[in-house]
Amino acid sequence: MLTAQELIWFALVALALVLTPGPNMIYCISRTLCQGRAAGMVSLGGVALGFVVHLLGASFGLSALLLAAPLAFSALKLAGALYLLWLAWQAVKPGGNIFAPTLAARAAALPGVAMPFETRALPHDPPRKLFLMGFMTNLLNPKVAMFYLSFFPQFLHPERGQVLLQSLSLGAVQITVSLAINTVIIFFAAGLAVFLNRNITWMRVQRYVMGTVLGLLALRLLTEKRTA
Repeated sequence: MLTAQELIWFALVALALVLTPGPNMIYCISRTLCQGRAAGMVSLGGVALGFVVHLLGASFGLSALLLAAPLAFSALKLAGALYLLWLAWQAVKPGGNIFAPTLAARAAALPGVAMPFETRALPHDPPRKLFLMGFMTNLLNPKVAMFYLSFFPQFLHPERGQVLLQSLSLGAVQITVSLAINTVIIFFAAGLAVFLNRNITWMRVQRYVMGTVLGLLALRLLTEKRTA
């Protein structure tokens, strides 16, 4: 099974990712600002279900790949580590556009463009629709699928057996971190929206934090490959 150190590393990456403004955060904050915290939590429930679908697809897919073609699994693991390095460079390079120029940063730089977290006249939708929209927002987010396919193989150890169980354990950590952070975000949505809309400095800081975490993780993984 996975060690405590491996789970901590994975939780750290999951934390850095969830703190980066994206479709899920924007949707939950927008619904909270328009309809209140209850609507935000219902929307988050839909987001959580989307994570579960992504998790099951990745877990069963990676397990099947490992059984069918172990060399392909190893290639995917190496490609994932290189992908993390690429993401780290995209985050910290001058004018990088993976993490830093979120919708808020772009809106601040372009006159006449609405800020992503400002209150809008959105319709007051029923809980069922809020849940479904949260689910679809996450399900159709390609970055979530890329996260599972690039990060999971780095922490899976086929020699320990129970690859599917290892994948589900990683997913449980990621979903727990995401739900915990997004719950806090929902409860402080109004203040956080103002902060994200106005504080471009934070946008710059979080890109370097994210780039550093990704870079260190990728280098650690590549170093382990060389010394294995």
